[in-house]
Amino acid sequence: MKPLSFIIIGSGWRAMFFARIAKKFPEQFELKYLYCRTEEKAARIAAEQGVPTTTSLAACEAAKPDFVVVAVSKADICAVTKDWVRKGYPVVMETPAGCTVEELKELWELKEKCGAKIQVAEQYHRYPIMAAGLKAVSEGKLGDPYAVSLTVAHDYHGASLIRRMLRMGFEPMTFHGNRYRLPVTETDSRYGPITDGSVKEQVRDHVTIEFASGKTAFYDFSGVIYHSFIRSRHLNVQGQNGEWNDSYLRYLGEDDLPVLEQMKPYLDPRYQCLETEELREICGRWNPVLTLEGAQDEYAIATMMFDMRDYLAGGPEVYPLAESLEDAYIWLLIQEAAEKPWAEVKSQPMPWHGIGSVQKQGA
Repeated sequence: MKPLSFIIIGSGWRAMFFARIAKKFPEQFELKYLYCRTEEKAARIAAEQGVPTTTSLAACEAAKPDFVVVAVSKADICAVTKDWVRKGYPVVMETPAGCTVEELKELWELKEKCGAKIQVAEQYHRYPIMAAGLKAVSEGKLGDPYAVSLTVAHDYHGASLIRRMLRMGFEPMTFHGNRYRLPVTETDSRYGPITDGSVKEQVRDHVTIEFASGKTAFYDFSGVIYHSFIRSRHLNVQGQNGEWNDSYLRYLGEDDLPVLEQMKPYLDPRYQCLETEELREICGRWNPVLTLEGAQDEYAIATMMFDMRDYLAGGPEVYPLAESLEDAYIWLLIQEAAEKPWAEVKSQPMPWHGIGSVQKQGA
């Protein structure tokens, strides 16, 4: 089977994930070009990463990719996506889908009125450890889940996980929250450990989301959690019959006796061709500490790219645009609630709310 071909618009940290995946699985994906704004950066990335780069948008179009990955800054991502969609290309855009309600509505209008093919690379529910917990939730081990406490992922990623953990459709929401600024000693970063004892003020948002159905989410996040040896990630999902707590499941069995299950990451057989030895080693062991390794992140993105083949052939959306628009909308409301201490912030009906939600169909 011919590899799926694509180009990457953007040359930052997230763009490199897509480039590495193409290098790692050449039988599945072919990177035609990674677009850079300057010749200097294009030459450096080509030399360091061994991938084809260009500063020519014309060359990108001439390559006739199956789809375009847009991995630019948040501020530009919606505009660049609209640009390529209007040129007639299917687009996989990095998160978030947009930074304003107006941008989110524009993307939905492009899909509804112009038939634009836009997918958003929301990958957190595809991490093997998250997939394991969501599988347990979808199997009904907890009963109907009604409360989530989440200190795992920020903003739109957190919103996506919350809705999937609660098996939510689109419904009215009320937000209350606050933003705190607290000192934390820096220990790690995207580029390696920090050992000089430097202290940085970190923002931490606490926001409660109350859904019309009565379900509740407690969002608690600080960006330092992503890169720190002295801060940890946590989650708790509760239903009448049990809870998912980090790497543990506690629930009632068929005989109404309690079961304690030590959860291992789940690898869907559909994506066996994307498994690496490192990933299998991680998923083959149980870890009491909730960890989301880089290998899980890369695998999650690779599975989305893999599913693009079916989507481009007329199959189901990889991550429905309506879902990603709702994630971004909830992010905007979380920010508003955090910036208005304990004031009530209410959601409003959005154009994509009328279509229902995959959340009611499965995790």
